[in-house]
Amino acid sequence: MTASGDCPPTRRIDLRRFTPARVALGRVGNGLPTAAHLGFQAAHAVARDAVHTALDVTALLADLEAAGLPGTAVHSEAPDRRTYLLRPDLGRRLRDCAAIPSLPGAMLFVVCDGLSAAAVQRHAVTVLRHVVPRLSGPVAPILVAEQGRVALGDVIGEAMGAEAVAVLIGERPGLSAADSLGIYLTWQPHRGRTDAERNCISNVRPEGLPPETAGNKLLWLIGAMRRLRLTGVALKDEQPGALRGPD
Repeated sequence: MTASGDCPPTRRIDLRRFTPARVALGRVGNGLPTAAHLGFQAAHAVARDAVHTALDVTALLADLEAAGLPGTAVHSEAPDRRTYLLRPDLGRRLRDCAAIPSLPGAMLFVVCDGLSAAAVQRHAVTVLRHVVPRLSGPVAPILVAEQGRVALGDVIGEAMGAEAVAVLIGERPGLSAADSLGIYLTWQPHRGRTDAERNCISNVRPEGLPPETAGNKLLWLIGAMRRLRLTGVALKDEQPGALRGPD
């Protein structure tokens, strides 16, 4: 350490080799160096863009079809992005419940844009392509939901009579990750389920938890869920280390 408390420049460089987080940025007087300040502003702009960018539903459905995973588009009651951000409750409601087929006992996957359409566009198909063919039992057609939040999966799952729902959703962007995907697994979904009744797999992206590894974790959780007939705080992630990596 230097007399002023800063890390020497060589140590700052070494430390930043290991993380994209904003650490050891240095300082100039009482402020940040110009490069660090400009980098912060650029990352903030990327995060804002991620929140406001629309999901390309047509392209996502085409990618799912190419992967052998037929999908259908649905929409929450939030009519546009601005309303979605200002009215979280509308993102938890389905515009047309009558359009949901009855498939009692099926495993349901709902893909929502959430707060990062880029995360969904880049990583959701990779996860699903890894998971769906390995499941036993009926699997419902994948639903792609615009302006959706996690609890929208409960509404859809209840209308369908699904065994469980896994919601793949774009997470809130950070200043070092604007394309992070989250996966929320809920046993016997219905209105009123709380976050304590779900299992979450977070930070799914190549620089975080790789999509194939997240797929392995989701498969393990689905198996444990079916054995215990529950999800949430009572279902602990005790996945063996050998199963964590991609196949």
